[in-house]
Amino acid sequence: MKGYLLDTNICIFYMKGRYQLDEKIAKVGQNNCYISEITVAELLFGAARNANKEKHLKQIASFIGQFKILPIYNALSVFADKKAELYAKGQPIDDFDILIGATAIYHKLVMITENVKHLNRLSSIKIENWIER
Repeated sequence: MKGYLLDTNICIFYMKGRYQLDEKIAKVGQNNCYISEITVAELLFGAARNANKEKHLKQIASFIGQFKILPIYNALSVFADKKAELYAKGQPIDDFDILIGATAIYHKLVMITENVKHLNRLSSIKIENWIER
């Protein structure tokens, strides 16, 4: 069975109950889905900016408790290589996107994201977009 790294946008949609992501995650097996420490940081930042901070922090804690959180340390050399490649091509993207993508590449996981336009710039990344608009 494949493993999947859920991008931050997918996590937000999941918590909002959108796009039948609960069904899609159940179909591939929740134990085959992971999130990055960077995604946790982005979710916490979103909560910190919200007027209902405590409510969102509880929701995030409940959400992240359902998935294994992958540290970024082992993927940092992949991050450096991919960032250098992107800059050499004149196609830089956000560092957090590169870190999340590098984590997927390092762990040989399929990146689940709606942000295909940017993450597709990372060589050797495997991407699926589970959002149907």
